[in-house]
Amino acid sequence: MASKDAQNQRRGLPSFLPGAPDPDHGVHIPSNSGNLVWQPGLPPPGSFQRTLDLIIIHQQVELLGMILGTETCNKYEIKNSLGQRIYFAVEESICFNRTFCSTLRSCTLKITDNSGREVITVSRPLRCDSCWCPCYLQELEIQAPPGTIVGYVAQKWDPFLPKFTIQNANKEDILKIVGPCATCGCFGDVDFEVKTINEKLTIGKISKYWSGFVNDVFTNADNFGIHVPADLDVTVKASMIGACFLFDFMFFEHSLAGL
Repeated sequence: MASKDAQNQRRGLPSFLPGAPDPDHGVHIPSNSGNLVWQPGLPPPGSFQRTLDLIIIHQQVELLGMILGTETCNKYEIKNSLGQRIYFAVEESICFNRTFCSTLRSCTLKITDNSGREVITVSRPLRCDSCWCPCYLQELEIQAPPGTIVGYVAQKWDPFLPKFTIQNANKEDILKIVGPCATCGCFGDVDFEVKTINEKLTIGKISKYWSGFVNDVFTNADNFGIHVPADLDVTVKASMIGACFLFDFMFFEHSLAGL
């Protein structure tokens, strides 16, 4: 496991993606906010948050679901670049939604720290995701800490590419996320690029790591990496974690989709 995490860490961003504003366009990327209760069970903001530039998300395999062929609630380990678990996420949804609404199901993901305290809540309502239906597309609400809305992830209509925006608490666009035309991966990683609003500068990416033919075909366990500037606002980092969960539901929930 340690060797796999080390391998994932090496999949960093190119050197031309420092997370700095585009000098030609004066783009402002939010920096860390010191008044957010972000990681109550971990070191203070000055030590940990400013150095978190890679977030690894590992979906846990549900053996019961594999044996019975049923859809169970998703569970995820959230790790830092050293492979140390910093958070644990659990989906809360009803069996009816998982069975009949499948990947479109409404659910709540509760993220807890290592002491078991809930630090982030991600809420997903039942919505459409088809390019043929430009209204009522996917949206997530992110609360950090629970009860305090800090951002949203909203799908934007596009006939060719999966596109999303990260919004602040006032639903003002902060960043854009642009995925590839084909999310099947073709036996490789799938990258969703995080861009400035004008899409002229890439400041990070959310990657679905290809974990091998056997794992991807016979299990639903997905591995993701969120590459961000270390000084990115922690509320935006929380929203990007939510976006990663949304991508898992939309594009990789069924095992054959990860190929």
